[in-house]
Amino acid sequence: MTPKIGITMSTAKNERITARVSEPVKETLTIAADLVGATLNQFLIQSALEKAENIIEKDKIIRLSNKDAQVFFNALDNPPEANIKLKNAFENYQSKIG
Repeated sequence: MTPKIGITMSTAKNERITARVSEPVKETLTIAADLVGATLNQFLIQSALEKAENIIEKDKIIRLSNKDAQVFFNALDNPPEANIKLKNAFENYQSKIG
């Protein structure tokens, strides 16, 4: 597992994050790191970064969806005037269904 977006052990030394975990948790994390060929620190940083990016992306999608919903409901509440083609299509439809 290689670190993403330029995070390497040499550049990651700028800030330190510490966490206390139980021995079973550390063992599980170490096994997972070994399975992907990463150090425990690389695995933790990459996993946490991916989770953080997913959370941020979901938040952006929700915000865009709310904004889009407002635009949609505004269009329903304040529709534009029907153009001539739409009016003709409606008249054609009305004449066919009686």
